[in-house]
Amino acid sequence: MPSETLWEIVKAEVEKRGSNEGEGDGVDIGEKSVFFIGSKNGGKTTIILRCLDRDEPPKPTLALEYTYGRRAKGHSIPKDIAHFWELGGGTSLLDLISIPITSDTLRTFSIVLVLDLSKPNDLWPTMENLLQATKTHVDKVIMKLVETNSKAASEMRQKMWSNIPKDHPDRELIDPFPIPLVIIGSKYDIFQDFDSEKRKVICKTLRFVAHYYGASLMFTSKSEALLLKIRGVINQLAFGIDKSKSICMDQNKPLFITAGLDSLSHIGSPPVHDNEIGKFHARTPMELWKKVYEMLFPSKELEQYKRSSSKSWKQIELDS
Repeated sequence: MPSETLWEIVKAEVEKRGSNEGEGDGVDIGEKSVFFIGSKNGGKTTIILRCLDRDEPPKPTLALEYTYGRRAKGHSIPKDIAHFWELGGGTSLLDLISIPITSDTLRTFSIVLVLDLSKPNDLWPTMENLLQATKTHVDKVIMKLVETNSKAASEMRQKMWSNIPKDHPDRELIDPFPIPLVIIGSKYDIFQDFDSEKRKVICKTLRFVAHYYGASLMFTSKSEALLLKIRGVINQLAFGIDKSKSICMDQNKPLFITAGLDSLSHIGSPPVHDNEIGKFHARTPMELWKKVYEMLFPSKELEQYKRSSSKSWKQIELDS
């Protein structure tokens, strides 16, 4: 199959690049990996280039791209290295997620999910498919790690909860992502002109998802001030720089909420009338938020399903 051939070619090329870029002088150096996934043409490459101070126009990411950055820690001290991976194609190349995430890299790995705020109807399926595929693979790698290094696997499980204070009221209600996760809403400059009710639904939904997964959430655009804030967050993942203490939960401004600082009481219930919640027949809070969100922003697949169902019912009526 062509996809298998592409997968093998990309895997071989990326592994070759990774081994070449990682070669040094034999001195122990700090290395972390940051994997950018998200909406097609959502601005992932732009964010990476900004973080690496590279003044060059972004090129389309066709499959899986690799680059790296270095940061000096001090005189005569080896530089830290950060490996940056980027998955292209939105949700069309999910198989490639398994290439950079291995048992060797997992303990120093972070995920950055970039979602295009200007396309709200694509937002939920993009987010759901990418996070599910990533989590499924990470869980498999952790299970293998349990067999070879149970101590490391145990440390990872503890690390999952490190951003959530022990006295946080929602500890029993959330399910942190197995590795550090940052969710970035891009193209805020377009999003800010949306109707206020639509912005409210998108903001509350993303806040719930981020909080449920123990993730940080922030919005960005071409604004230099916003890009600098994002750069600080990425540098924290890549080089262990101190986290930003700033916070913004105002839906009329670019959100900036570090993991563990939000709460279900601040987020509130899904944006629908209380007497309508029971009509959604949701089995979990995540499923409820999804159904409420897709009521206002149906995905293309949901729209097609509704149209086909409508045609089927009309045909039944005609036949009868």
